[in-house]
This record gives sequence, structure tokens and C-alpha cells, in this order.
Amino acid sequence: MNKYIIILLTLLSVPLLVLGANVEFTASAPQAVVVGNRFSLAYTVNQECKDFRAPEMPDFSVLMGPSTSRSSSVQIINGSVNKSMSVTYTYVLVADNPGTYTIPGATIVAGGEKYTSNSLTIKVLPADQSAQASQGGASGSQGGNNGASLNNSESKGSVSGNNQLFVRQIISKTKVYEQEAFLITYKLYTRLNLRDIANVKFPEYKDFFVQDIELDANRQFVPEHFNGMNYNAIVLKQALLYPQHSGTITIDGGSLDAIVVERVSGGGNNIFDGFFDSYQDVRKTLKIPSAKIEVMPLPSGAPKSFKGAVGSFNVNSSISTQNLKANDAVTVKLTVNGSGNLKLMKVPDFEFPADFDVYDPKIDNSVKVSAAGASGTKSVEYLAIPRFGGEFDIKGVEFSWFDPNAKEYKTTRTPDYKITVEGSSDQTQVITTGNVSNKESVKNLGSDIRHIHSDSELIEKGSGSYGTPGFIAGYIVPLAVFILLLIILQKQARENANVALLRTKRASKVAVRRLKGAAAFMKKDDCNHFYEETMKALWGYLSDKLSIPQADLTKDNVREKLIAKGADGALIDEFLNTLQDCEFARFSSASDENLSMKAIYGRATKLIEALEE
Repeated sequence: MNKYIIILLTLLSVPLLVLGANVEFTASAPQAVVVGNRFSLAYTVNQECKDFRAPEMPDFSVLMGPSTSRSSSVQIINGSVNKSMSVTYTYVLVADNPGTYTIPGATIVAGGEKYTSNSLTIKVLPADQSAQASQGGASGSQGGNNGASLNNSESKGSVSGNNQLFVRQIISKTKVYEQEAFLITYKLYTRLNLRDIANVKFPEYKDFFVQDIELDANRQFVPEHFNGMNYNAIVLKQALLYPQHSGTITIDGGSLDAIVVERVSGGGNNIFDGFFDSYQDVRKTLKIPSAKIEVMPLPSGAPKSFKGAVGSFNVNSSISTQNLKANDAVTVKLTVNGSGNLKLMKVPDFEFPADFDVYDPKIDNSVKVSAAGASGTKSVEYLAIPRFGGEFDIKGVEFSWFDPNAKEYKTTRTPDYKITVEGSSDQTQVITTGNVSNKESVKNLGSDIRHIHSDSELIEKGSGSYGTPGFIAGYIVPLAVFILLLIILQKQARENANVALLRTKRASKVAVRRLKGAAAFMKKDDCNHFYEETMKALWGYLSDKLSIPQADLTKDNVREKLIAKGADGALIDEFLNTLQDCEFARFSSASDENLSMKAIYGRATKLIEALEE
């Protein structure tokens, strides 16, 4: 009993839920109609409403309407109530004259508020012209609109003809410049009962760069007037083609199979024989003809900064900061937006000072491709790290492009940037392997000339101390002191070598200890300290292993030393790339899975193990 009461109360609360929903009031009608043919115009609202007012429609005759219909549904799933309802006002109209007409929006009042529907644009096609109906609708066209005729070799029955079923190849331009895009469209026209399309073979666009246009998966046949007759037409394929060289370029033909339903007569003369007619599928092969495009070379006199951009563009640049410390990162970004060959064109590179470490630029293409052309933005982001303090200039870049509409080259330049780098960063560590310093003490002799004693005794020549033990000792003692000093210095050098050897042996243990510290930061999700500690572990490992002070380590001398020690070239590249990725991830906000803390930690651990082996 309680269950039924809950359901009843829930149903009674549904109208309140509906009143709280958003009001949606829309108008719908065919995109194209034929003069004299009836069609429906419907206005639909998702709530109860009042005071429906239709717009004036002077270009159409109203045969019926408005007729009102209502529909509703209620769903109760796990205690959740969902109700949907709609009220539809329908007119039956007929078009009086060919042309394109706009029907304004209708109005209603719902929940005390006034709402207006969307307006509609309807193309009214002229009726079939019997004088032109006998002409081949697919025999060809002018202005680059090429038709594909019907191959009757596989057709059966009597319902077939060149003007009943065909494909048009529609080219927006047949004379373009190099790298200038043009639109190619393949559209199927039929007056038959078409059931399916198979074995579609579109041309291979040799000598063109191709950008396919994504079509609506739910697109339908639309009435279209062509060569005096009305057809049901649908777009099969659209693409933007960019010619890659000048001259006359041929677009090859193609084909497709259309499967139509045809009526087969019983063959008798009795009036009742029509009741016994049958239907069968008939396969018809449609040929798409080839086409020729005249491609003009770009005019001479291109600026030196021209790198193949063709279209209409705007260029600007930005810098992340102009005041920073040594070993901090600065980002310079160049953005080109507009329409043209955005994906093909090259952009100029910024020139950074020699004391900057510059990483490979990050290129981002955000391009929308439609029948109107390719438009969007191409951005190039440079990450650089200054290693020393001072004042530095980053020169702006010059960008040139060819505008096919203006038929001329255009050039713009981005501004220069002056940046101030403060001193050296506290990230720099200097490790001293030994402290050997030789100092000589200076002894003051008191005077340059000794006192000459007057009572000195003169010794006869030849009767001196030459050959005496004292004389010999005067030579032997200094020699002995020299040898002793040499032994002491050699011992000290061996001790220093032993220190370096000890640091080499302990290099991996020190690196592992530092990586454990990095792992602790990873658990805390502290990206900055994690990448900093990992870099210390890797650079410190190289410093200890190669006995090179860390301040003197560079990628070049690291590679040279590791090769001399027999390390594999691929392993060396991976080690240096990991260092570069680690430093890049530290200053970049890019969400790359390969630059995550977990990925970097795994790479660093494996690299140290591999080098130890």
C-alpha cells in the first residue's frame, strides 16, 4: 500500500518538475522544396504553453494549420522520475515562386515568459523544365563543375538514363597559385529509388596536399535543381587541395557503384498484370571524370623571410617574463592566426643569446577545416634557460606571406625583447675533489748586504774546503730534501686519486640516496622539488663517476667521457634526453605522460643501473 502512495505522490509532483525545466521552442522545415509541392512547417515546445502566434508567411500558401498535437512520457528508474513532453503546431504549406525565403520565428508564452523560436531559411526550387528534361543532366558542366555519366553496361530494365543518376565533381577554382587551397566536392544526384552505394573509389590527389572535410554522419538527401531538373542530392566527399608545384595538374577520375530498386513488369497485357509486378536491385557503375587545374607559380621578388606561407594572416608574439634569475626558464611564443596553408607553412625561429640553453620548440596547430577553407592558429613556443646573469636581447622575427587575393607579398615583424638575468642561481653546485695548494713563506733577511768583518782571515787559494765532508754534505742534503719532497707530493697525488676512486665507487649509492629523496617529493606531489632532486642525482652521478666538477659538466664533455669509457651511444642519448626532459618538465606546464614524475623517476633509476653495468 505504501508503495502505491509513493508512486501516486511522485506522479503528482511531475508537473512541478516540468515547470522548472528549461523551455525549448524550435521551428523545423525542409531546407529546399519545389514550387507547387506541399511541405510541413512544425513548431515544437517542450512545455505546456499558450498564446501561440505564427509569423507572417507571404511567400507561401497555407493549405492547413495550425494543427496541435501533444505527446508525453514518464520513466521511473530507481526512484528517479523523468518526464518528457512536447506540444507541436504544424502547418502544411506550398511554395508559390522560386527563390530563397526566410520565415521569421513564432512566439509563445510559457510560465509567464515570452519565447521566440528560431527563424528558417528555405530554398524554393523551380519545377522541372520539360524542354531541358531530355538533355543529359550528367553530360558535363561549365565553370569547373564536371558531371559523371552513367555506364549502362550493367543496367537492367527500362528505368535508367544519363539524366536520372549521376555524380558531379565540383571544383571551386580551376586556376590557383601554388599552396593556394581550393575546394573539391563530389555530389550524387538521383531521380531513382536509390538503396545503397558501394565500391567508392575517389581519385588519389597526386601533387596535392589534402585536408578532408568532416561531413555530418546523419546528412540526408536534399532537393536540388540542376540543368532544369530537380534531384535528390547528397554530398559524398569534400576536401581542400593545396597544389605543391606550378603547371597544369591533372586530378584523376574515380568510380562508384549505385544500387537502385527497379520495377520489373509481369509482361502481360491484362489490366491486372500490374498487381504482379516485382522489384529487383540493379547495380549501376558511375564514372567520375578527371579534371585539370592550372597552377600559377608564386610571383618573383619574395622577401628573404618568406617561407611558403600562402593566405591571409596576423602575427604576434609574447614572452613569459623579462626579469628572471640564472637557470630559471623564459618562454617566448609566436602565434600566427588566419586562413591559408597553416599546417604546411614554416615559421621563423627566434635567435637566443649564446649563453642560453634552448629546447626544441613546441608546435601547436589548431586548425578548423570547412568548405570555406582552413582557418585557425599555429603557435610555436620556445623554452630557454639562461646560465649567467646580465642584460640580454632577444630579437624579434620577421614573417612574410603571399596573399592570393591581393596578389602580393606582405611582411610583419614582432617586437624585440630585453631581459634582465640576475646573477647565478643557487642551483649551481661546485664540488672540489682535492685541495692541494703550495705556498712559499717569505723570509726577511734583514738587509741586502752583510757587514764586512775587518778581522777576517784570508785563506790561500787551493787550500779551501773543496772535497771535505762538509762540502760534500752541502750537495747531498739539498738533493735528499728534493727527493723527500717528491715522494711526499707523489703520495699526496695517490691519496687524491684514491679520493676520486672512492667517489667513483660510491657514485651509484649517492645517486640512489638522492633518488629516494626525489621519491619522497613524488609522494607529496611536489613537482618542483622532485625534478630538482632528480636532476641533482643525475648530474651528481656523472660528476662522481667521471671525476669532473659539476660546475664544469657539459653535454659535450659528458658524451666524450662516456664514449671513452665504452658506454653505448643509445644509452648516452637516453641519459642526456632524460636530463633535458627533467629540466623541461620542471618549467613547463605541458601535460605529457612521458614527462610525469613517475616516468622520469623510472627512467633515471634504470639509466643509473645500466651505466653501472
